[in-house]
Amino acid sequence: MALFLLKKQKLYPKWPTSKWPPPILRSFFALVCLLALYIRSFSAFYLPGLAPVSFCDEESKAGEDCQTDIQLFVNRLDSVESVLPYEYDVFDFCKDVKELRPSENLGQVLFGERIESSPYKFKFNQGFKCKLVCSTKTYKQGNKDDIAKLDFIKMGMQLNYQHHWIIDNMPVTWCYDVEDGQKYCNPGFPIGCLVAGDGRAKDACVINSEFNKKNTFYVFNHVDIKIKYHSGKQEGWTGARLVAATLEPKSIKHTDEKNLNCDGGNPMEVPAEFNGDVSIIYTYAVTFEEDNTIKWASRWDYILVSMPHTNIQWFSIMNSLVIVLFLSGMVAMIMLRTLHKDIARYNQVDQEDAQEESGWKQVHGDVFRPPRKGMLLSVFLGQGTQIFIMTFITLFLACLGFLSPANRGALMTCAVVLWVLLGTPAGYVSARLYKTFGGEKWKTNVLLTALLCPGIVFADFFLMNLILWGEGSSAAIPFGTLVAILALWFGISVPLTFVGAYFGFKKPAIEQPVRTNQIPRQIPEQSFFTKPIPGIVMGGILPFGCIFIQLFFILNSIWSHQMYYMFGFLFLVFIILLITCSEATILLCYFHLCAEDYHWWWRSFLTSGFTAVYLFIYAVHYFFSKLQIIGMASTILYFGYTMIMVLIFFLFTGTIGFFACFWFVNKIYSVVKVD
Repeated sequence: MALFLLKKQKLYPKWPTSKWPPPILRSFFALVCLLALYIRSFSAFYLPGLAPVSFCDEESKAGEDCQTDIQLFVNRLDSVESVLPYEYDVFDFCKDVKELRPSENLGQVLFGERIESSPYKFKFNQGFKCKLVCSTKTYKQGNKDDIAKLDFIKMGMQLNYQHHWIIDNMPVTWCYDVEDGQKYCNPGFPIGCLVAGDGRAKDACVINSEFNKKNTFYVFNHVDIKIKYHSGKQEGWTGARLVAATLEPKSIKHTDEKNLNCDGGNPMEVPAEFNGDVSIIYTYAVTFEEDNTIKWASRWDYILVSMPHTNIQWFSIMNSLVIVLFLSGMVAMIMLRTLHKDIARYNQVDQEDAQEESGWKQVHGDVFRPPRKGMLLSVFLGQGTQIFIMTFITLFLACLGFLSPANRGALMTCAVVLWVLLGTPAGYVSARLYKTFGGEKWKTNVLLTALLCPGIVFADFFLMNLILWGEGSSAAIPFGTLVAILALWFGISVPLTFVGAYFGFKKPAIEQPVRTNQIPRQIPEQSFFTKPIPGIVMGGILPFGCIFIQLFFILNSIWSHQMYYMFGFLFLVFIILLITCSEATILLCYFHLCAEDYHWWWRSFLTSGFTAVYLFIYAVHYFFSKLQIIGMASTILYFGYTMIMVLIFFLFTGTIGFFACFWFVNKIYSVVKVD
């Protein structure tokens, strides 16, 4: 098991005690506080599915509000060495006699979660030391089915596949000590582990010195489950609420299921070479502990506190803020000094003198000349607007706690539903800009806006799904869900795009502050740094510098199955990214206009959009340096899903840069006198 160096550091920001906040903000804060107190006076409310559940033992059960049976659910199994998750049922583990599957939302299905009931049964406050899960699993040497089942379990142990169990909508964690005396709580635990042929203990085999036999697998066939609860006796509510669920996996070789001993003994060995019958007996123990120091509302804290790395998050924010301050200083200098002087000089000189001048005013007759491939640019901008609004609302709701890890699949569900409902802004922006570019093929424009980028994403997604189907993975989207996604796309998103485009085409074209000349002006010879490609390549560096640390945590949550919960940091980085993309594009746009190159439409989009190329390069670096993924299918899946992320990020950042530059160019040419 890889050891993590986890360091916790609490940072308390100190606000200046000078004349901040100003009186108007003090009044606003006072109003907010009064409103909060007013809301506080009402009874508390909980998000759907996240309300606390009370448990009572059988002797003191009071009414229907108190449950005695505690249900343990099992989720898919996944691995950091493979992109392919598998359902619990695919492995030959003990299964529930009456299998129950709670309803899953769209986000859970898309992420490949497959939750089902388990055979691990127990009642509140009724512990036991050793209990059989199901009858003995025997694998006979000459039976092909048995060989295949055992080989699949071995594959799971070799690739370090992890169980994910759930009690009361809370992950059952395996907490163990790591370096520096820190404790790490993993929301999963392995099937087993392998001691290689050279005697090297892999993954979880390092935890026990008894795991030392070469070329041997050790199955974790016993778990000690410990449940902590907060009693309501002292607080006026009935029963108890579960506040922590931990376990410790063990490997114990049971000889007889009627005479179980879970206190130790030899580990459960499975030789790598199948040279004899193998019998595995699965057992479990449960203990309960009252702990009134942990509140139900903060029961996830012990998991989140053990995760990395709050101090690195603050470093990321500070790093991004330095870049923003640098760019803001540059833009302010251009706006307040250089540009102000340019406008004053251009407005004072006569037309004859102006002809001898050089600079951005000289291209006023060409700066709003419609771009080549205006249709494609308008389609990209429409889709980018849709993605931008979707991302902003999703992150804002996540900051408010509506999309917390406890609300499984909510983040993805929210994003998909918002994307579907935001077809109208996409159609409107695309149509309005296409009309401004002088385009007349409005039907083609609307169809491309509704179908081009979503079609590319869906085609990629469908190809990845075919691979998952072929591999029998739980991440394969069921056919019914694919039909539902197509219905959302063609039944809601496409019609809304048409509605937006209708209003966009009805509006007049955006009025430009200066007229466009009939004959295009010749662009003078450009230096290396004002040529298109160097400018575009340089433009993406600073925005990427703001996000690359946060990107590491996001990729960890996707591919290394770590929990992501720092949406406050992410929202702040999102705002910083907006500012950085805008300012970097405006700076480069100004330099190119000063060099009398007026082809800024596509360049403004590609300058900030090139951040997506750096994102792809970082994803390749992450794959080779951080992940241990093996197998062709997993590699194709990794890069297939990465391409979807890169395309979405390209449209998002490109749209930000374009509209920032569009506003800047309109602003500077509207304040200069042109005869």
